[in-house]
Amino acid sequence: MQGRRDRPAASFFHRLPLVAAVLSIQNLVKVYPSGTRAIDDVTLDIQHGEFVVLIGLSGSGKSSLLRCINRLVEPTSGRVIFEGADITRARGGELRRIRRRIGMIFQQFNLVRRTSVLSNTLAGRLGYRSALRTIIGRPSREDVAAAFENLGRVGTDALSGGQQQRVGIARALMQHPELMLADEPVASLDPATSHSVMKYLEEINKKDGITVICSLHFLSLARRYGTRVIALKAGKIAFDGQPDDIDERRFKEIYGEDAVEVEIGPGRSTESMSAAEAAALALAQDSTTAAAKLGLPDR
Repeated sequence: MQGRRDRPAASFFHRLPLVAAVLSIQNLVKVYPSGTRAIDDVTLDIQHGEFVVLIGLSGSGKSSLLRCINRLVEPTSGRVIFEGADITRARGGELRRIRRRIGMIFQQFNLVRRTSVLSNTLAGRLGYRSALRTIIGRPSREDVAAAFENLGRVGTDALSGGQQQRVGIARALMQHPELMLADEPVASLDPATSHSVMKYLEEINKKDGITVICSLHFLSLARRYGTRVIALKAGKIAFDGQPDDIDERRFKEIYGEDAVEVEIGPGRSTESMSAAEAAALALAQDSTTAAAKLGLPDR
């Protein structure tokens, strides 16, 4: 009798759903007007708190996938579900509300060079401002305080080199995002600065619990910072797993038989440096360029 009572309970627990993914991509396809099939039936789930690194050759679909997630690029078909909301079907105010929960960091920084670092950072709050406050360009005291806090966190006050990318991160943090997308954020940076920028992404992932999806060219960076690696090849998933599972054979499958893995080292290793120390090193390296851009004597 007791056994019969236990069976329904066991069956009930067996039917309990797994933890819902923060982001679910279902049969996503993107075909450009030229006929290029950039994303070819991609399906994957991203769990809360993951640091996912997208790798693959140029043209493999990394940027298209990231931009389809927040609808900077319109998917041809398929669905993107973020925290239960269907991004692919959202319109108007609903899409705006979803997008402000998704931060975006670009390879080319996308900063407005003729405005101040503070103004560029405050731009991250546009999705939260009223129309009137946006028109008059007057941020709230709370936004200004948050901007200084985020700028202090990434350690920059000038628009140069790796500093521009750190302003981009501070701007994205102003959205209080739950998901951070980073499209080749260190492609234009030297190794030392690349590691300092990647450390900030690692910090917001671990300390703030923000899920990160970051596209990178170099497998060594993916191994160092990613908790999961997804490789794309011709718009399809060629690998999805742990960074250490990518051996030489898998590397050749992803990048081609003639590919050679390049180690991106920071010169003086930043592995044992804090984020603040790494930022100080990068700022020192950029100081001459920064001074020139600002019209100030090099200190």
